[in-house]
Formats: sequence, structure tokens, C-alpha cells
Amino acid sequence: MKLKFDKALSLVAIGVLSVIGTVQAAPVYEIVNIEDFDLNGTIDGTRNGYAMAVNSEDEVVGISKGKKKLSTEDIEGGIIDVEDGISDAEEITYSVLTPIEANNFTVTTSANAAEGAWKPSFYSLAGTTNPTDEDSDGELVVNSIDSFFYGLNSNGTKVGAYTGVEKTLAYEGTSTTQELWYYRDFELRAIAVKDDVEYSLLPPYTTYERLQDGDTSAATVELGGSSVAADVNDNNLVVGYGSTALVSSSVDRVDSCIASAEDTDADNPTPLAVCIQDSQYPDTNSRRYILYQTRALVWDLNNLDDTGVPERTQLPLGLTPDDDSTLIYTAQALGVNGNDDLAGRSHVYRNGDTDKLYFDAAYWKKNANGEYQYNWVDMDDDVTSSIAYDINNDGMLVGSYRKYIGGYLRDKFFTLDTNNPEQGIVTPNDFQTTLSDLSSKPKDINNKGQVVGYIESTYDKEKPRPKVGFLFDNNTSEFVNLNDRLTCGSKGYEQNTDGEWARHQVSIQDGTGEILNYNTDIQVVEANNINEDGTIVGTAFIRKPQYQTDAITGNVLVGENNLPLFELDGNGDPVTAYLPRMVILKPTSGEACNTSDAVEEEAYVRKGAASFAWLFTLPLLWLRRRVKK
Repeated sequence: MKLKFDKALSLVAIGVLSVIGTVQAAPVYEIVNIEDFDLNGTIDGTRNGYAMAVNSEDEVVGISKGKKKLSTEDIEGGIIDVEDGISDAEEITYSVLTPIEANNFTVTTSANAAEGAWKPSFYSLAGTTNPTDEDSDGELVVNSIDSFFYGLNSNGTKVGAYTGVEKTLAYEGTSTTQELWYYRDFELRAIAVKDDVEYSLLPPYTTYERLQDGDTSAATVELGGSSVAADVNDNNLVVGYGSTALVSSSVDRVDSCIASAEDTDADNPTPLAVCIQDSQYPDTNSRRYILYQTRALVWDLNNLDDTGVPERTQLPLGLTPDDDSTLIYTAQALGVNGNDDLAGRSHVYRNGDTDKLYFDAAYWKKNANGEYQYNWVDMDDDVTSSIAYDINNDGMLVGSYRKYIGGYLRDKFFTLDTNNPEQGIVTPNDFQTTLSDLSSKPKDINNKGQVVGYIESTYDKEKPRPKVGFLFDNNTSEFVNLNDRLTCGSKGYEQNTDGEWARHQVSIQDGTGEILNYNTDIQVVEANNINEDGTIVGTAFIRKPQYQTDAITGNVLVGENNLPLFELDGNGDPVTAYLPRMVILKPTSGEACNTSDAVEEEAYVRKGAASFAWLFTLPLLWLRRRVKK
């Protein structure tokens, strides 16, 4: 049986990983983006990296996220390599009173990358600038556009999303120090790059139109809408989702912005664009006040209109809402196969019962007339929600459902043969001979029936459970922890003079002048994509020491030798934690490492989601702002 995960890491604790699920018939893997016992897993100027997709040509797309707090301004002469340690990420929030600073950057890599094999490089999407670019005065260029890559096909067509560029208006308020308002035209826009040409993929709804009604004047307000491109197949069919209407509760919010801007009695009315922007940002409780109806969408890059815009198709929702309904209905297409079949999820009333709305896994296939038809993935009543992530050319769909197991809500990976849906979903037995309570989610399935994702690896119900990447073979039901199938060199080990494997020891100099040591450790925590050759890409954690920071300012503390001070434990050794980095695994003829050692338990709290966080929350919660102090 099977299991699969979603593309967003949650709170992850790195602890003693159970040695479980080793299946000797499974492939052995080598991590190929290791250099000097470190992962080439992000671009300069960022902290974290995530590999999202790999094609048949071994081209990889991903995301680098998170500005480092340590800069050359912190260390005179810039003699410290900022990769040598971890400092707290900058606190980020939303505000129309502060400049927009991007925190997500698109990256690419390959075996033949210009910078070196598998070394990630910055990719300028929609006008984004490299986080290391400097202006004529030597200051870092502030980039306001967040960008994301989620998929690519064998032709090199890439898909993802980006935000609008920062715009400003003169501030006319009571503050004596504020000079500008900051806003953008849209919060998220799907994009595709084919043959080096960028196609901005608009959603059906971007503009609010109010008709004149009595004393209410007519008005047109550009809201921007929202869209995301999640996947693309070799037919250049792009799938995703986007806004189709403004929800009824948000109409009043937009009308209030119009009234505020038109208030001639106000001393300093808030500009309409600024009021709209402020309503599109989440408040301190993560609530947004402008929300959209969202539907699954398809864009055909091979079918352009006279203006060069790809043809767009809106897919059926899993139900027909009542004309007077004020509920928010959502459908998303997340994966597509070579037959143009789609996998995703939609709101639905199960078995015709309109008393309760569910958000369930779905797939869409064309009928004899070439029109897409919605198909619900049948779920039991005890399942609270479900989602489908991908579908292969044989019609095998993978996804996960959520239900209570042993008194706890768990996500369980499932498969469905969409050519024989009456057989129902299959829940693989992961590391047990019966259904376990380990949460798991799949991310991708190739045409050989190999599935990758992530799964919890320990059974303690009262603590956060460490997650590991998995590989599942749908043909043999073999389910393995990818970390158990790595070569020793891919896990941070090196051979000593006696030919024995031991962890590589890293030596660093502290701000006090002392030489500190810690052991290299690499753990694959999520597998996002697998190509037909078995190459897997995803996220791994790499161990790094932690800098000491000022409790008030958050700045890195530096010693008299201009080197940072590291956090030390009671034994005088550096305190270490883990950073997420993109990882590329390729099958190898080598042997799986059977060396094991005790790894001290350390909690790692992930700072924001850079994978498919948008699969779980609408609107998006990952686009962030930097707090100015």
C-alpha cells in the first residue's frame, strides 16, 4: 500500500530518526549537489532552498527564500562566509507604510549548470533582481517582487507565480515622518516561461465593477485578482487556479474603500489603491478582507490569441452553488499528466448531502466533446478533507486525506486508479503491516509508478514528529525512507585511514578566537518530484551552528577579531540547528550506508513556508514584509 505528502514543511523536529522501512530492492541514491560536505542548496544572499521539480533533461527549478541578517555591514571587510552559521531571520510583516522587500527568489540548476554541476543560480522572473545585486553606491538593490517556480516540462517550459512590483503614492496624513504609501497592483499572478518568453497568466476576475444605483455612483476598481500556475505537461498545458469573482462579504469592503477615497470632508482621505492594498494584506490574526471565489484553470501555451495571450479554460466546480449563496467555493488544479488529465481538489457536497461542505480530492478528464468533466474522489464520512497532487499517464492518482487515527488528526497518503474509480482509494501500509498513525503526503508520481513525498518517522504522539522523504513503488508496494537508501557520503560521512565511515567534522573559528567543531549531518525531509529516470528532488536539512544575536536588535554579535560569536552548549561545543536546502538525488550503483550514530535531539522551527503553502491556505500567507525599526 502507499503514502504521500504535501509540498509544504510544517513544524519539524530533528531528532533520533528511526531506522525503519529499509527495503533492499529499492534503488540506492547519491546526493549529487554536495560540495565540501555542504549542500549547494540555495543562492547567495538567502538562507533556505527548496527544489520543486526536475524534468527528463535533469533540469531543476526551485525557490530560495529568506534574506540573511548577517551582511558585510555587520563584519568589517566582509571576511566571514555567511554560510558558516545561522542567525535569526528578519522579522517580516505587512504594511502599506513600509517598502515592499521580496523574500522569495526563483532558481534553476542542472548537471550542466554554467556555475558548476548542480549549483543553483538565480533566475530573473518578471523583472526580479538578484538578492546580491548592488547599486552604484554599493548598496544592495531592494527587490519588491516575490517569485516562485513550481514546475517545468521536458521542453524547459517553467511555471509558477509572482507578485506585483512596488508602487508608491505621496503620503498625505498626520505623520510628520511618513513620506510615501506603498502598494502593488496585484498580490499573485500565474506565469509561464516558454522559449524564454514570459506569459503572464491572468485569472478571469481582476476588476470590481459597480453599477450606478440611486445615490450610489458607478465605480471601477482594479483589484488585480489572484492566480497560480502549479504544473505544466509536455503539451505545454499549464494548470493551476485563479480568482473568478469577488466574494459577497468583500464587496462591502471595496465599497468602503471607494467611499473613503471619495470623502471630500476628510482632511486626508486614504487613496483608493492604498485602501485596497491594506485590505488585501492579512491582519495580525492572518485575516484578509478582500477574498475571491477561486476555480481550477487551464492555460494552453500552444493556443495564443491575436495579442499573444494563452487560451484559458475554467474547470467545473464540484457543485453548483445557489444563486444567493454567500459561501466561498474553491477548486484548484495541481497536477497534469501527458493525456491532459488533471488532479487537484474542489469543494463538494458528498453524495448529494447539501448540509455540509467538504474540500475533497478531485480529477478532471475530457469527455467525447473535448470538455472537461469533474470527478469526485469518493471519501468516507470520517474523512474531514482530502487533496490530490498528481496523476500519471496510466491514470494513477496520488493524494492524501485527513481523518482521526487513535484520537489524533492525521494525513494519510492514498492512490486511486482513475480508470477504475469504482475500486476506491488504496491506503498503503507504510512502515507497518497494517495502517499506521504516521502522517504522510505524496508529492509526485512518475509513469513507472514511483511515488515520492514525506512521512513522519517517529511514533511519539505528544511531540512534534520528524519528517523524512519517502519513495514508494506502486507496482511492488515497497515503501522506503530515502535516508536509508543513501550512500554514506550523501549522509555527511567520510572514510578514515582505516576505511571506516565517520561523520565529517567541520572546524570554525569563533569570535573569541577559539576553534569550534561540529559534525556534518544531512537529512532528506521531503521529496517533491521524480522523473522517469528516478532522479528525485526535494528538501534536505543541513546542520549549521547558531550565531549569538542581540536580544533587542537581533544583530549578530561579533568578537574583537571581527568574527561572529557562536552559541555554545554546556560542554563548550557550538549549538547547532538545521537549515532547509534544495537536494538532488540520483540512483547509483553504490551501496546504501549502514553506518549509524546517535544524533542529539534538536528542535527546528521552520520560519515560513516556501514550498506549496498555497495548497493549504487561500489567500496566500507566505508573501512577507520586512519590519522597519
